[in-house]
Amino acid sequence: QVQLVESGGGLVQPGGSLRLSCAASGSIFSINAMGWYRQAPGKERELVAAATSGGSTVYTDSVKGRFTISRDVAKNTLFLQMNSLKPEDTAVYYCQIRYRPYFYSTGYLEVWGQGTLVTVSS
Repeated sequence: QVQLVESGGGLVQPGGSLRLSCAASGSIFSINAMGWYRQAPGKERELVAAATSGGSTVYTDSVKGRFTISRDVAKNTLFLQMNSLKPEDTAVYYCQIRYRPYFYSTGYLEVWGQGTLVTVSS
């Protein structure tokens, strides 16, 4: 069974930076796609950034130029570097991956992390 464990959230002042990490463990043969989502109080969960194994990335407009998604392939760890943080970035951030568990797997599975809280406030 695959688990994702997020870390790196916390309280930061506007204009500050945080780096979120998401470590995947369990049976993973390959990761096809990965993403970071967030859910602010009273709002729906939204995609923040996503990346494919081929290197394509996509960001929601509000974080373009400020956030960067990356991955350590050897460690199966996903990162989200967040710079120039704003109060409106306050949310619980979730990572998600789409993966093949074994080399003979014919399809993909998805798994979510438990979330890490990011609070941007002075």
